[in-house]
Amino acid sequence: MKPEPKRKLKARSRSRAKAKSGMKTRSGRSAKSKTRAGSKPNTKPTTIDEYFAALGDVQRAALEKLRRSIRAAAPAAVECISYQLPAFRLDGKLLVAFGAWANHCAFYPGAVMEDLGVELEGYDTSKGTIRFLSSHPLPATLVRRIVKARIAKNAFRQRQAHRSS
Repeated sequence: MKPEPKRKLKARSRSRAKAKSGMKTRSGRSAKSKTRAGSKPNTKPTTIDEYFAALGDVQRAALEKLRRSIRAAAPAAVECISYQLPAFRLDGKLLVAFGAWANHCAFYPGAVMEDLGVELEGYDTSKGTIRFLSSHPLPATLVRRIVKARIAKNAFRQRQAHRSS
């Protein structure tokens, strides 16, 4: 009688066996750990300042300039974090948001993009988003114009909602 051939362990069983023995996986980290090697725990920012603290100097400077321009255009707006991005709310509704990514910064003004087509030439845009390099921040006049347009659009929608109810 022949001995039965050894069955291959399933991937999950192998990692469990390695975790018990203290071995490392192919990625070089311990099989017990669930976070990337050398990374800190993933903490979500609760304020814009906390969000800025995690950024590099150039990105932080570009977004602080954007923040000042938004405040100048909408002094009654309240700072908040929405979808883990710095944002401003006005009358309880999201006004604009912005954020930093690996290769660019982004400004999210929403549905006012179609109204400003010519002024946004030269910027990488998509529906509701303006992307720019942190070394070339958006001009303050353009940001103020966009924020004012967004305030006007929100006010118009609010008036339309009151008329229909």
